[in-house]
Amino acid sequence: MLAHLAELIDFKDLVRNLVVRDLKVRYKNSVLGILWSWLNPLFMMVVYTVVFTVMQPSGSRNGIPAEKFPAFVLCALLPWNFFSATLTQSVNVIIENANLVKKVYFPREILPLSVVLSNLVNFGISLMVLFPMMMILRVRFTAWMLLLPVIVFLQFCFITGVALLFSTLNVFYRDTKQVIEVAIMAWFFVTPVFYPIDVLPSSREMFGITLNIQRWTRILNPMASLVAAYRDVLFYGRRIGTDFLIRTAVTSIVILVVGYLVFYRYSKIFGEEV
Repeated sequence: MLAHLAELIDFKDLVRNLVVRDLKVRYKNSVLGILWSWLNPLFMMVVYTVVFTVMQPSGSRNGIPAEKFPAFVLCALLPWNFFSATLTQSVNVIIENANLVKKVYFPREILPLSVVLSNLVNFGISLMVLFPMMMILRVRFTAWMLLLPVIVFLQFCFITGVALLFSTLNVFYRDTKQVIEVAIMAWFFVTPVFYPIDVLPSSREMFGITLNIQRWTRILNPMASLVAAYRDVLFYGRRIGTDFLIRTAVTSIVILVVGYLVFYRYSKIFGEEV
């Protein structure tokens, strides 16, 4: 398996070509082209801002000033879009490239990896709209923003593991794509994108059992932890707890390893199944 991983380096040109292809296809015949990387999150930011600052009472913002609410939303919306777009695109990537899988030898993990990398590029481009927005809205810049590359790397590990896992599952169970599309919608609402994770109750009794909803959300939903980390360093300008960062790092790496092991084990018979 280690030799198989090392082989990826020999196919770096193929990875680059697939990433470039994905980016070109995404904006092919589009008048605005790459500007959609900025316009899409900006449009959604405007929608959430109108809903929570104009259509609903101030209490629904959970203490976030109305003038800074757009930056509050954007800090979480961009990494969420990175995750959701990658997952929905990668789940079907083996099936969509069946001809390549059947006829040409190459490490199969290149296919979901290229989807992750192309969306990572798109995520990097979209971040270019966040920092000017923060400056305009007078969000304080702090030294803790230097942790941003660390959080991006952890999210990259988590997303890659999930992409490898579900792209494998979809080869054998084609309903996976439809399930993921439904799950993404539910996943969005249990992830603190338009609300701070701190508002979740620390004590809630359910079926006679007292649960710490906020703690269990962080544990069971890695995206909730990652989104909260982005918001901590970008919007609040505060330190991420060391234990929290370590736990998130361990979770992301474990999911990456598990996803790769599953993919590696079954990739040998992809040609027979697609």
